[in-house]
Amino acid sequence: MSLRSQRRLAADLLKIGEGRVWIDPERTDDVEIAITREEIRRLIHEGAIKRLPSKGVSRARARALQERKRKGLGRGPGRKSGSAKARISKKQAWMKKIRALRKKLRELKTNRVITVSVYRKLYNKAGSGTFESTADLERYIKTHGLGRKR
Repeated sequence: MSLRSQRRLAADLLKIGEGRVWIDPERTDDVEIAITREEIRRLIHEGAIKRLPSKGVSRARARALQERKRKGLGRGPGRKSGSAKARISKKQAWMKKIRALRKKLRELKTNRVITVSVYRKLYNKAGSGTFESTADLERYIKTHGLGRKR
C-alpha cells in the first residue's frame, strides 16, 4: 500500500512539499484508489488529505536572551569577541567623542559659563584630542579657572 504518487500529486496541488502532506490514516483505502488529480482534489475537499503547518524556528530563546541583554546581563567581557576597534571603529569612536565635546562647549558658551575667546581655545584643544570626555573638559575648565567671572 504505497501512497507515494498520491502524496506527490497532493503536494503539487497544495503547492507544498511532500513532507507537509497529511493523509488521514483511516481513509488510506480511499486515497490509495485515487490516481487522478481530480480524485486527489476531491479528497482534499473532503478533508482526507490536508496541508500540515510549516515548521518555523522558535524565537522564544532569542526573546529571552534579548530581555536579559536589556537588563544588562550577558554583556560582560566574556561575551565580547573582537578588539575594541573591531566593535567600534576608531573613526566612529572619535566622532562620538568630538560631537559630545563640541555640543558641551556650545552649551557652556550659550549659557555664558565661558567667554567666546575661551570657547575658541577649548574648541581647538578638543579638535586636537586634548580631552578624553566632557567630564575631562569640565575638570580642565575648573582647574585652569577658565569659567566666566561673575
